Amino acid sequence: MLRYYIPIPKTKKIVLWNILKFKEKKTNSQLKNISLNRKQPEDSINRSFHGIEAIVKEDLVRIEAYLLLLQNLIDNLNKPCNHDISIRFIKNLRIRWSSALNLNCKSSNGLSLASIFQRKKSPTFFQVNNMMFELHMILFIYALKLREKAMVLISTADMVGSTKAYREAAGVFDYLCKIRHPDYSPWVPIEKLPELTSSVCSSLSLLCLAEGQAVTASKAKEKGTSASLLAKLHYGVSQFVDEANASLLSKTSIQVKELSSCFLDYVSTLGALHELKSGKHLAESLESEGQVGEAIGVLRRALARAKKTTQFRDDSWKSIFNKEREEVTTMMKKYERLNKSMMLQRIPLDAELPTLQGDMIVKLIPYLATKRGKELNFEFP
Repeated sequence: MLRYYIPIPKTKKIVLWNILKFKEKKTNSQLKNISLNRKQPEDSINRSFHGIEAIVKEDLVRIEAYLLLLQNLIDNLNKPCNHDISIRFIKNLRIRWSSALNLNCKSSNGLSLASIFQRKKSPTFFQVNNMMFELHMILFIYALKLREKAMVLISTADMVGSTKAYREAAGVFDYLCKIRHPDYSPWVPIEKLPELTSSVCSSLSLLCLAEGQAVTASKAKEKGTSASLLAKLHYGVSQFVDEANASLLSKTSIQVKELSSCFLDYVSTLGALHELKSGKHLAESLESEGQVGEAIGVLRRALARAKKTTQFRDDSWKSIFNKEREEVTTMMKKYERLNKSMMLQRIPLDAELPTLQGDMIVKLIPYLATKRGKELNFEFP
C-alpha cells in the first residue's frame, strides 16, 4: 500500500500557569498540569519516529490527556462571568502555530527533498489570540496521529485495527469542519495556514476514508472475495479520492496552490492506483464469464489511464504503481493470446465498455468532544 506521513504543524511553547491563577490552590495545580500536558504534545511534534507502534500510542495518550484539560479550560473561560478574565488571559498567552501543509515537499521518512537543492526555509508562525485556535490545531494533530497509528497497524497485519484508526481520524477531521470558531483572517492569511480551513479538513477526512477502504479491499482479497466485488471496493477508494479533490477545489484555487505538492501528488497517485486495480479485477470478472473481448478492452483502457500518472515523489510509490501496471500488462497479454487462439471475440470500443462501479463502504467514526470537568474559579495574580 502507498504510504505518506503528512507533516505535523509546529508550535511555540506556552506556559499557562505563569499567566493565569486560580482562587483555589488545588485548581492552580490543575492549571500547572495543563501546562505540563501541553508540553507533551510539543515534544511529540518535535520528534519523528514514524512506524514505531509504542511511540505512536504514547503520543495519542498524551494528546488525549491534554485535550481533556484544554476543553475543560475553554468551557470555563467561555462562561459569561469569566468574559473579562478570558480576554486578558488569552491576550497574554501568545498561541503560535505554523502550517506543515504548505511547506516544502517531505518524503515518507520526514526528510525534505527540496532541501537537497536549496536551503530549507524556517516555518512562519502565526499568533491568534483565541483558545479555539489552540483546540483546532491540537485536534488536527490528534487526527494525524490516529492516521499514523493506522499506517503502523498495517505493518503489523492488524487490518481491522488499521481501518478503525483511519475511520477515527476521518471523524476528527470531520469534526474540525463543523467546529465553530471566530474569523482568523485578521491574524492569519488563510492560504498560509490551510489546516484551519473546512475544505482541507473535509478533504483529509475523505482521504482517511479512502485509505481505510484500501485496507478493507486488501483484507477482502485475502478472504477470497469475488473479483467483481474487489473491483467495486477499489473503485470506491478512487471515488473517495475524487471527493477529497473536489473538497479542495470547492473554495479557492489559491488555497490549493499553497498546499504541499507532495501531498497533492500522493492523493492523485492513490486514486490512480486503485482505479487501475479496479480495472484489473473487473477484467478478471469479465474473463471468468467468458467475455474475453471486453476484458481486454477494460485492461487496455486501464493502462491508458495509468500512463497519465507520472508524478512519484517517493520511490516506494513508483515501485508499487509500476508493479501493478506490470501485472495488468501481463494479464492483458494473456487474455489477448487466449482470444487470438480460441475465443476470437471482438474488442469493444471504449464507449462500449462497461464502466467502473464503486462501493464506498467505509464510514467515519464520529468524534465525541471531551466531557466538561469541574468548575474553575479564576483570578489574576
